[in-house]
Amino acid sequence: MTGSLPDTTSAIHAAYLERSRSSAAHYALASKFMPGGTSRQASFWEPYPLTIAKGEGAYFWDVDGHSYLDLINNYTAMIHGHAYPPIVEASHKQIAKGTAWAAANEAQSSLAALIVDRVSSIEQVRFTNSGSEAGALAFTIARIITGRTKLLMARYGYHGSLLEFEIGSFGNEGPLTYLAAYNDLADFEAVLSAHGDDIAAVFLEPVMGASGIIQGEADFLHGVRAAAHKAGALFVLDEVLTLRFGTGGCQSDLDIEPDLTMLGKIIGGGFPVGAVGGSADVLGIFDPADMKVFHTGTFNANPVTMVAGEVSLRELTADRIERMDSLCEMLQSGLMDVANKHGLPFSTNRYGSCLNIYFNESVPESSVVRDDEQVMNDFHLACINHGLFIAHRGLIALSTVIMEKDISEALTRASAAMQDVASEIA
Repeated sequence: MTGSLPDTTSAIHAAYLERSRSSAAHYALASKFMPGGTSRQASFWEPYPLTIAKGEGAYFWDVDGHSYLDLINNYTAMIHGHAYPPIVEASHKQIAKGTAWAAANEAQSSLAALIVDRVSSIEQVRFTNSGSEAGALAFTIARIITGRTKLLMARYGYHGSLLEFEIGSFGNEGPLTYLAAYNDLADFEAVLSAHGDDIAAVFLEPVMGASGIIQGEADFLHGVRAAAHKAGALFVLDEVLTLRFGTGGCQSDLDIEPDLTMLGKIIGGGFPVGAVGGSADVLGIFDPADMKVFHTGTFNANPVTMVAGEVSLRELTADRIERMDSLCEMLQSGLMDVANKHGLPFSTNRYGSCLNIYFNESVPESSVVRDDEQVMNDFHLACINHGLFIAHRGLIALSTVIMEKDISEALTRASAAMQDVASEIA
């Protein structure tokens, strides 16, 4: 079993260890066969993560039998919560017919058509199995079209686990990766002016997710697009997370047209998925009649993911998006009141139905460089002890099945968790 030794002086840590003994045993077993007991770093936290047995609606249950109000929803992907009945019904029907074959299926065209209908810049779609794969594919497209080899992204941005993106997520440049400051148009223009001949594409999130729900300014995003085109580079908008913020994604509200759009998460209905969308001209490099890139994958556009994704996207209406946004605003205000009540410094970033919390008077440049890690880690475990589940970095993402009563319950549980944190600080 790996991971750090538990803090035996902390009442919060002691309570976590006591209530999660079956999860501890499962983690010890998993660590024998997987490095660190996991294949997903984002779902690991010290001293060990919970092991979940089932989920339904806005809740899930661990192997020790405890229930949790889920306020992270698999890092924004479960837009309709867990085991959403229409998705369960559609996927069950498809599974009974078969899950994949080395030929076409009808469902892929239905989901692709729905995406094209909703996202104005997209004329055609190419499916992958994750947002990370979508990022890698978008980079490949840009390199083939431009004949260049490098990319430019925002420092601390996140576009998946491809090495060229991942190093930038931690604020480092690399052999193929240039960085500039988010919301700083002059910085992007300077990099493109100096290195534009090498840069195949500029990648940006309209709202930085992993960095802490940081909204991109409209003038900045439009300006970077123009600068990228002036340099002969493609402009790629990463809407893997942000498609949840509008029926046409953030690009619709911003009235911006990227050359390529990365998609994932909610378009899979809870199954692995990714996609790259763009004009028919750009995506034409995959057309077998005049193929420039050989792109394939055993489970690309498999029918189970496609039918689940179509239901997920159709069920995400403008009214539901607006209601999630309102509930998240209510949660944000309530958390601020609770923190003040317990004398804790507190700040947040929020956009739409997503929120990132910090135990500082003001938000940092990025969650990557926050300085409240210990308090945040304690609060995360304290929330778990009180049946509330958020990301250990403070990210919250609501689902369509969250109700106003759930927000009230979340605030009650968060208050108890903050009381525990305040007691330990004292």
